[in-house]
Amino acid sequence: MSSDLPLAGMRVIELSSFVASPLGGMTLAQLGADVIRVDQSGGGPDIGRWPLAPSGTSLYWAGLNKGKRSVTADLRSPEGRAIVARLIAATGGQGGQGGIVLTNAAPRAGLSYEELRADRPDLIHLRLLGHRDGRNAVDYTVNAELGLPYLTGPEDHDGPVNHALPVWDVACGLYVAVGLLAAERHRARTGEGRRVEVALRDVALATLGNLGYLAEAQLREEPRPRLGNDLFGDFGRDFGTADGRRVMVVTLSGRHWRDLVAVTGLGEVVAALERAYGADFRRAGDRYAHREPLAGVLAPWFAARTHAEIERDLKDTSVLHGRYGGLGELVADGAAALRSDPLMGVLDQPGAGAHLAPGPPLLFDGRQDVPRPAPVLGEHTDEVLGELLALPAGELADLRGRGVVGERGDR
Repeated sequence: MSSDLPLAGMRVIELSSFVASPLGGMTLAQLGADVIRVDQSGGGPDIGRWPLAPSGTSLYWAGLNKGKRSVTADLRSPEGRAIVARLIAATGGQGGQGGIVLTNAAPRAGLSYEELRADRPDLIHLRLLGHRDGRNAVDYTVNAELGLPYLTGPEDHDGPVNHALPVWDVACGLYVAVGLLAAERHRARTGEGRRVEVALRDVALATLGNLGYLAEAQLREEPRPRLGNDLFGDFGRDFGTADGRRVMVVTLSGRHWRDLVAVTGLGEVVAALERAYGADFRRAGDRYAHREPLAGVLAPWFAARTHAEIERDLKDTSVLHGRYGGLGELVADGAAALRSDPLMGVLDQPGAGAHLAPGPPLLFDGRQDVPRPAPVLGEHTDEVLGELLALPAGELADLRGRGVVGERGDR
C-alpha cells in the first residue's frame, strides 16, 4: 500500500459483518489505513452472502473488504479473544499507532470497551448499533419503520415497495468512517481516546430530517404522494423513445426548463398552457403542479426520436437526462464507457476471477488509486500476529494447531 495515501500509518482492528461496518472499514483502507478485519474462524455470518461468483465466492464480501488484511481467531474461546485484545492494544507495526476498533458485534468477554481501555487508555472504540437502545435493526427494517416504502413505487400501487439499494447502510458506513476519523483527530490533538456509537436508525432518521422530509410531514396536512418516477417538487419523469428506450429527464432550475422548452420547439404550446392554467413555468412549484399536461406535450417529441438523437439534441443544453439501462448492459462486453471510466480497474479477486471494480471515488491531487483485492479469509493471520505481537513461529504453529487462530488446512 502506498505510503503517501492520506491515512497511511493509521491502523484499525475491525470486527464486523454485513454492510455498514465493513463499508466504513473499506473506506478507511482505500485511503491508506491498515484495516485488519478479524473474523471467527470459518468466517462470520456474511462470508457467503449473495451475490456470488460462479465459483460460489461471495462478491458481496469481496467487494466490501477490498484492501484489508484478514485474521481469523476462535472468538468463542477466551484464548482467541485474548489474542484479539492484544492486537487492539498493540502499538507495533508500521506507524505504531493502533488502538482503534471498529465493530458492529455485541460485546464479548475480554473485548468490551471497558476491558480494552484498561490495556489501552487512549483507545478509540466505535460501535455500530441498530437502534440506539441496543435493539437489532437492518436497513430493510429501518426503512420500513420510517415510511419510505410508501413513497416508493407506482402511483396506483397500494402496498409498500422496498428499494433495492441498502441506502441507510451505505450512509451509515460513511458516518462510521467520519466518526473514526474525528475521534482519531481528537486523539492526535489531546492524546485522549474516544468511545463512539452510531445507530443505523439514527442515521436514517437524521437524513430524513436533514432533507426536510420530517418537517414536511409535521407541518403539512396532506402527506407526500407516491409519484412513481416523477420528481417531487419540480418537473422530472421518464419518457419513451422511438427505439424502445426510456430516458429520465429532470429540470431543477429555470435555466433547465428554458433549455428544454427551446430544444423541443414547444415554446408557443407551453406559453398557451401557462395562460390556460394561470401558471408561470419558470417556477418549480408550477412545473410540478402541472406536470401531467406538460408531460403530455413533451412526450411526442421524445417518442419521435431515438435515444441517440435525443442525446445529440440535448448535448449542448443544461437539461439533466439519463437513459435507463440494466446492470448487465452496463458491464457487457463492449461497454466502453465503463471500461474506460477512470474510477474502474480490473481486479483479480481470489476465488472470483478478474472483473471490473472501483477504486476509491476520492481523488487527491488528481490521483486515482487502483482497487485492491479483498483478502482470502484468514490470509494474514500469521503475518499480523508476527508483526504486531512478535509471536515466534513455534507459538503461532501451536495456536493454529489448537484452532485458536487461523483456518483449518492453512499452514
